[in-house]
Amino acid sequence: MAVNSKKLAVYLVAVFVLYVIITDPEKAADYVQIGFEGISEAAKALGDFMTWLANGGK
Repeated sequence: MAVNSKKLAVYLVAVFVLYVIITDPEKAADYVQIGFEGISEAAKALGDFMTWLANGGK
């Protein structure tokens, strides 16, 4: 039975994430914080762009 490559990739990512969390929880927390900061900045930029559009591009 052939292994679906998408399932294999998800499994490998999950194993890697668990490995990082178990071996260095502080570093894993830093990665999560960096991710949330990136998402927050992207949402802020999108909001600024939409405000700019709503104001007629001024």
